[in-house]
Amino acid sequence: MYFKQATQNDFDTLLTILQDGRAQLAEAGINQWQGDYPNVEQVKADIAAGNAYLFNDDTHETVGTVTAQPAPDHVYDSMDGTWLIDTDAYLTIHRLAIHSDHAGNGYATKLFTQAIDHIISDHPEVKSLRVDTHVDNLAMQRIITSKMVFEKVGTLTGIYHPDDKCFVYEKVIECENNR
Repeated sequence: MYFKQATQNDFDTLLTILQDGRAQLAEAGINQWQGDYPNVEQVKADIAAGNAYLFNDDTHETVGTVTAQPAPDHVYDSMDGTWLIDTDAYLTIHRLAIHSDHAGNGYATKLFTQAIDHIISDHPEVKSLRVDTHVDNLAMQRIITSKMVFEKVGTLTGIYHPDDKCFVYEKVIECENNR
């Protein structure tokens, strides 16, 4: 299992995975990503900024995607809650999706784990990781809180879609470089 930074050549693959993720959420009755988010412009911007990654299995097949967005992330400007630490040295994990062809293999947890490991090793300046998910996305909430040990710090309303409500989470990075 490994992930790599996406390039413009990966645009169609990224978009396909995100559209498949939207369909999976709809099938599960979750209103997350059912509007125009994530959209073509967002995917292009993620790639251009160097923030989009593809996750590949051991056969080199692309199974998922994730975005690691550096601060500032203005999505959280209207958060109702309080961060664990007040810092501008954070990264936000957005748009994590595993294609339905590869569901049920634990890839979301593996992708999350590898993304966090990459951030810790390649970005020693980062003191905090932030992520959010829809209040109805219980599977992602379990990964975020139980497996990745993020703490719930607040809520967002109407950011991605007018009726959306999301829980916001943070994980403080404890490493040698941050002490």
